[in-house]
Amino acid sequence: MSNIKHISIQVYGKVHGVFFRASTKEKAQELGLTGFVQNEEDGTVYMEAEGNPSALKQLEQWVHEGPRRAQVEKVEVKEMERLAGFKDFKVKR
Repeated sequence: MSNIKHISIQVYGKVHGVFFRASTKEKAQELGLTGFVQNEEDGTVYMEAEGNPSALKQLEQWVHEGPRRAQVEKVEVKEMERLAGFKDFKVKR
């Protein structure tokens, strides 16, 4: 279990109304990651994900582009100190 990492990602830009959350869930599941993604009131998308470091790195690279209609301006990634033990990857409303 020590090979599992937990990160948070905040995505800035035109990321609401472009299927960012649904596309993120699809990508995370494809990579075998668990966690969640949600829209924030400030217009950003926030997510937390757990999994092996190489899969997390792939998710991090993917969110810099996001789905086709997204216009990502900035991405902030933080490594979290503790695992949350997510069971799956959810889209939060």
